[in-house]
Amino acid sequence: MSTLSEVAARAGVTSATVSNVLRNRGRVGDETRQRVLDAVAALGYRPHLAARALAEGRAPTIALMVSSIANPFYPEFALAVERAARISGRFVIICNTNQDPLAGRAYLEQIAGTLSEGVLVMNANLDFDDLHQTEARGTPVVLCMWERPLDPPGLPCVAVDFRRAGELAARHLLELGHRQIVAIVGSKRAGIHAARYEGFVDALRAAGVKLPRTCVRHAPDTIEGGYAAARELLELHPATTAIFASNDLPALGSIHAAFDLRRDVPADLSVIGITDIQLARQSRPPLTTVQVPTVEAAEMAVSLLRELIERPPHTHQAARRGGRAAHEPPRVRVASEPTLIVRGSTSAPRRVRG
Repeated sequence: MSTLSEVAARAGVTSATVSNVLRNRGRVGDETRQRVLDAVAALGYRPHLAARALAEGRAPTIALMVSSIANPFYPEFALAVERAARISGRFVIICNTNQDPLAGRAYLEQIAGTLSEGVLVMNANLDFDDLHQTEARGTPVVLCMWERPLDPPGLPCVAVDFRRAGELAARHLLELGHRQIVAIVGSKRAGIHAARYEGFVDALRAAGVKLPRTCVRHAPDTIEGGYAAARELLELHPATTAIFASNDLPALGSIHAAFDLRRDVPADLSVIGITDIQLARQSRPPLTTVQVPTVEAAEMAVSLLRELIERPPHTHQAARRGGRAAHEPPRVRVASEPTLIVRGSTSAPRRVRG
């Protein structure tokens, strides 16, 4: 395998010039650049990422921290992140915290700023103090899919209006004629799905429909969690005609529970979720859901992180002091609004058809 110095010798330039050409940095004349690229092609040179990381204290990678890679949403988001990162010449390290803040802290301490130039955080159950400390050490941090655009988190983020997603779900059920509705929230009462539930409840309230506490369950954000919650709610409230789930996995679990209770979906029971993961399109019946801009948000998050990584050196010094430089990119960017996707799991309740 050829070395950087061999490329430099063949092109008649310094090793620093070769490095600048390969990383598209510094001022290099067109003729010199072409000589370097020709030498790289002739020798079959490939940069040694580990050596670069050791020499510079960082590598051309970014870390994506997620709470559970078992949740199918996160691989879909990670795929969009990987595609966007590759365009900018970077690789992605997936860090699965398994909802353990200590595991997340270990990732931040061992990877951020050394094996990765920056960190994307996706619902990884991390302590914000740890994230602020990472940013203060000069390693950019961007929160992905922040759920409250009007309530910034104090860190750079890409936000999606999930409250609006909840509203759209409620309005769809109301327009179909549903009034006997129950809800499954895939997080704790003040957890990450709170904004979705708030939007749903507010839309019901505006239409004069109440949602008693006995009609709400906070459950694990899984198919199994949705199944257990839906079965309990349907047995407690047999007149229920519709289930709202704050995410697609509990919604799919609700469809399974309805099947076991011999309730046809959507003839006897409508089910709606939020996100639009691939499984929502593949289920039977296919799930009606509120689609969020997953790919767009991933691309925006990578773009924002890249801008923070590549900002001028003096802005990194400002970050270490806890300040913000004048040329730093906007810290909050909002993706497109969620969109209702109507499929086969919702219809008008029997009594209002006709």
